Amino acid sequence: MAGRLNKKEVMISNADSIKKSNELSTSKLNQGLTLNQMQLLSYAIYSTQKDGSTTFIKADFEKKFGIDKYQTKHAKVDAQRILSIQAGLEDLENDSFEYWNVFRKMKYDNGTFTFLWDPEITPHILNLKDRYVLTDLTITAKFKSGFSWTLYDHLRGSYGCWYKSLTKDAVMKMFGVEEKKSYRENTGLLKKYVLDVAIAEINEFTELEVKYEEIKKGRSITGFKLIWSTGKGISKASQKQVDTLQSLVNIVLDDLLMYAEINDQTNRERALEIIRDFQSINYHFLDQELGLTSSHCNNLIKKSTDNLEALNSLLELEGKEQINTKVPLFNWLKN
Repeated sequence: MAGRLNKKEVMISNADSIKKSNELSTSKLNQGLTLNQMQLLSYAIYSTQKDGSTTFIKADFEKKFGIDKYQTKHAKVDAQRILSIQAGLEDLENDSFEYWNVFRKMKYDNGTFTFLWDPEITPHILNLKDRYVLTDLTITAKFKSGFSWTLYDHLRGSYGCWYKSLTKDAVMKMFGVEEKKSYRENTGLLKKYVLDVAIAEINEFTELEVKYEEIKKGRSITGFKLIWSTGKGISKASQKQVDTLQSLVNIVLDDLLMYAEINDQTNRERALEIIRDFQSINYHFLDQELGLTSSHCNNLIKKSTDNLEALNSLLELEGKEQINTKVPLFNWLKN
């Protein structure tokens, strides 16, 4: 059954995303981990998928997730916990499970993490061609609760579905809180401090819209029907696209007086009109805090390239030296 759609639009940065197999996304991989530990695991996946690296610098990790100061004592605890985790495939309703180790080694030395994947896990994070979950770490970095990350991964790994009915026990297992006595005895606390927290953050920060219905037997809540819909992910411009656009703008704006010296009034006014376009792009779209979409950046690159050619034509008519375009070729139809 196809999943349901909603009207939400969320900017997705492919450069900041990780891939996990559907099986890994719906596994018990995150069970019992703190939010920082989930982030550490995800950054290890990110580093390996980015360039095959099995090391990363603590400062880069802190920057990715907006962590103010990740102390060595915390790194020690988290590295030990990460080393012990297993990926578990379980049928939450039936008596079926399978587990693998995730890491063979996890080391921390003077601000550098080094790790070694278990061979059983690598097919689930490398060379994935279909049926995988793409998770943008700039989105999950906004989560304050590890429960949000767990539920987000689980729902997105349930490809093609739009609802799932789980017993209360299955929900507690999914979140790794099956040993918490207060949640077993008081379903209201489970809803308030686990399920509602996760759903609120997912609804605020992601492309999903999630809600649930209680499943009751008499007056007792025996389970939950999770219901969700998926919005549209809009690709964020890559750094290569932004750098190309910035280079085009810089080439033109670095020598403004050259265009003011064009003698023909019509040509001069046309040149200044083009300059104003470049100034507008620089002011409105090249702010680092702006989430420029890939599609719009492509359009701006094409427009700027055409305008640069137009400026060179005007300079040629004036018998002036043309602009030296030292911008790397960029195919906006494929990027």
